[in-house]
Amino acid sequence: MGNADLRDLAAIRDVTFEEIEGSVVAVDAHNWLYRYLTTTVKWTSDEAYTTDDGVEVANLIGVVQGLPKFFEHDLIPVMVFDGDVTELKSDEVADRRAKREAAEERRAAAAERGDAVEAARLDARTQRLTDVIQETTRELLRLLDVPIVEAPAEGEAQCAHMAATGAVDHAGSEDYDSLLFGAPTTLRQLTSKGDPECMDLAATLDELELDRQGLVDAAMLCGTDFNEGIHGVGPKTAVAAVKEHGDLWGVLEDRGAEIPNAEAIRDLFMNPPAVAADVDTSVNPDVEAARAYVVDEWGVAADEVQRGFERIAESQVQTGLDRWT
Repeated sequence: MGNADLRDLAAIRDVTFEEIEGSVVAVDAHNWLYRYLTTTVKWTSDEAYTTDDGVEVANLIGVVQGLPKFFEHDLIPVMVFDGDVTELKSDEVADRRAKREAAEERRAAAAERGDAVEAARLDARTQRLTDVIQETTRELLRLLDVPIVEAPAEGEAQCAHMAATGAVDHAGSEDYDSLLFGAPTTLRQLTSKGDPECMDLAATLDELELDRQGLVDAAMLCGTDFNEGIHGVGPKTAVAAVKEHGDLWGVLEDRGAEIPNAEAIRDLFMNPPAVAADVDTSVNPDVEAARAYVVDEWGVAADEVQRGFERIAESQVQTGLDRWT
């Protein structure tokens, strides 16, 4: 979620990989990929992932570095890609674009004055998921036999739907919208070192003494990716206000405030667009084909992906990734 206030409300606990081994996780692919993409760009020479004709495919390094964490812990990732951007999110998308453009201007200035460290930091902030990145990521995932689901709209909403309907065991995302979209459990920090966190919807509602609609109302008062919050309303105040006045409308009336498109945003969280997904979780990566695709076809430096591919191959033996084939 654009506003991280839900962190103060959500019931989140650390979990060990032993607790969740064998699970199937619907991963918000854009969220997951973007984190590895920006890290790769920040810390890797661009010569390692730029083709002879100037196309950047740092995503291929990111995918190879990121997937082993799942496989080594006997987790099956289902990568869920965003569909159409909802009209309600147009302001957020425009704001992100403006921030990228501003960062690009600062990056160019840093490069011109010879500040390589600052240029690399800002280069990471200008990354976007281009058509080439989208296409090559999907093809690499197919070669590694990782299930892919195309969401009709928000990938995070699709992940939540799959977790809520039992198609997978958990949603996987760093953002907090999964909670509002109804994911029973969301695994976080899947791109970080160490063990993940588990965000629990039922425990959150119990602790706050709210139903899910009340949680959505409180979040909207704080601010979401789809609306600005009400001035002066933080997470604790929002929860108290919803309890006192019954719902979002009661709070807005009491404060003489307004949230544009409030009814549509509220309905989007409660009834997000999603599709039924029959996921084939039989995973048997073709590591050699994937390596050839990344190194030979796209010219990525072999030493940048060698260890990642080795880890995938090793985990295939250690955990038996093809046990469900």
